[in-house]
Amino acid sequence: MSRPMLFVFLLLILIITSQFEWRQQLVVDIDTTPTLNQNQQQISRREEAVKEKIILSQEKNIQRLNELVQSLQQQLLQCKGNNKTTNGTVSHLTEHVIELEREQILED
Repeated sequence: MSRPMLFVFLLLILIITSQFEWRQQLVVDIDTTPTLNQNQQQISRREEAVKEKIILSQEKNIQRLNELVQSLQQQLLQCKGNNKTTNGTVSHLTEHVIELEREQILED
């Protein structure tokens, strides 16, 4: 009779210890879940920070490009103005040369 009692006693100890281990595993799983969430939140924050930096960098590049475009437009307008002045002077000189040639022809 002592053997069956020993067997029952060992069985009870086994059941109690296994339940205790299961509870520990559940507590560990519950404890790691917030850590994972915190890590995911930190990763999300870092990603957002990187995205913001990229956007700011692109905005600065766009501003620089707009300034360059404005500068080139001003240079183009100056060149057009210089070209008109040069063409106007050339046409005026051409007219003057033609008049001088007419006068010379008339004098001959």
